[in-house]
Amino acid sequence: MASIIKRKSKYSVVYYFIDEKGEKRQKWETCQDYAEAKRRKAEIENQLNTGTFIPPQELTVKNFLKDFVQIYGKAHWALSTFQSNTALISNYINPTIGDELVQNITPKYVDAFYVKLQSVKSVVDRNRTPKSEYLTPGVIHSIHKILRCAFDQAVKWEIIARNPFPHANKPKNNYKKREIWTADMIRTALDQCDDMKLYVAMNLSFACSMRLGEITGLTWDKVHITDEDIANDDAHLNIDQELARVSREARELLDDKDIIRIFPSVMSNTHTNLVLKTPKTESSVRKVWMPRTVAYILKEWKEIQDKYREYLGSDYFDYNLVLTLPNGRPVESRVIDKEFHKLKEKAALPNVVFHSLRHSSTTYKLKLNHGDLKATQGDTGHSQIDMITDVYAHILDEDRKVNAQKFEATFYAKNGGNPLKNVTAPENENPELTNLIAALQQSPELVSVLTQALKGNAISTN
Repeated sequence: MASIIKRKSKYSVVYYFIDEKGEKRQKWETCQDYAEAKRRKAEIENQLNTGTFIPPQELTVKNFLKDFVQIYGKAHWALSTFQSNTALISNYINPTIGDELVQNITPKYVDAFYVKLQSVKSVVDRNRTPKSEYLTPGVIHSIHKILRCAFDQAVKWEIIARNPFPHANKPKNNYKKREIWTADMIRTALDQCDDMKLYVAMNLSFACSMRLGEITGLTWDKVHITDEDIANDDAHLNIDQELARVSREARELLDDKDIIRIFPSVMSNTHTNLVLKTPKTESSVRKVWMPRTVAYILKEWKEIQDKYREYLGSDYFDYNLVLTLPNGRPVESRVIDKEFHKLKEKAALPNVVFHSLRHSSTTYKLKLNHGDLKATQGDTGHSQIDMITDVYAHILDEDRKVNAQKFEATFYAKNGGNPLKNVTAPENENPELTNLIAALQQSPELVSVLTQALKGNAISTN
């Protein structure tokens, strides 16, 4: 059984256990106060009595996560997820708690860990300046997601008895309302755009709700814009791949999983490659119809591309990509972002990121189809419809105001603004009925409640 021993101002829980070699060992666990020591003593004794006690192991978080990535990550993570998760582990998790023993990670330790992370500086990745000096709540939430999953596996692998992460006090993640351009702003931007690559990309993002990686990874065999397609309003795209830059280490660890094509590097000393890969989620694979004008824009762009191919001959890199540099090489997202930044300044438009065009697209489509979430989700490729209702809940307040005005004009105005003005008390009514009518005249809400109740009663009696 366990016992509590006080040393100076600290309390320790002391107990014996049988290790994996069958030898009897003693373990001291230091607690902050007597109440914590008492709780831990009861927990240990219960586990020993029920046979659920897991002997302590000299396994550090760093070594455990290495096994977790090799066993779980390789089997369950897509290439982009694998790359981002391993970056978070190496940049932030291992440097802060990597040397701590897995079995020493308690809910209290986790809370302190998240507080510490808020003062950790963001790591510069591939010479790109981070968006914030210190880790944001969003990054800490991503770290929490990895560790919660990892420690779930630790429980399944019988390394620990319980996962300390589910009830952790994560920093509050206040999602900022994403700024978007209106349709008029997008029209202005397109009118002033003199870079054909950007012009094509902007039209595909807004009209077809495409992500930038999907645009830069689109190939001509996925584009259906024949004269017959356009005449029948059947011009469309099949989206089932995307362009991304990934590390060679991630590719090797995953045995090039999800990769369709690897593009040769321009520089020999780079540790990354541009690749054409499958999307992260199945819902991203979709068919999207395009307006006729966008189809004609693509046909014109194809003619320009063919002229470059003819002019450069063998020096043209023919990867069948829709969006290319003049020599046929892929267009990275940073190239589009750079041109997009120039266009914003030139047109004096609000400072938004290129991805916001996709958000503008979703908002505009919801306005056109009167809130048809499923149809919009089919175009955007979101895995869950909540992504649309949560992120795009800002369908512009003025539209909601117009809804109220239309409601007034089509419903209430027909009755002079008072739906109960023609209700009069019959002669010789009883006092209860008189009071009820008076209450209904003063409270439209009560009318609604009573109406619903009567409907419900009618249904139940049929």
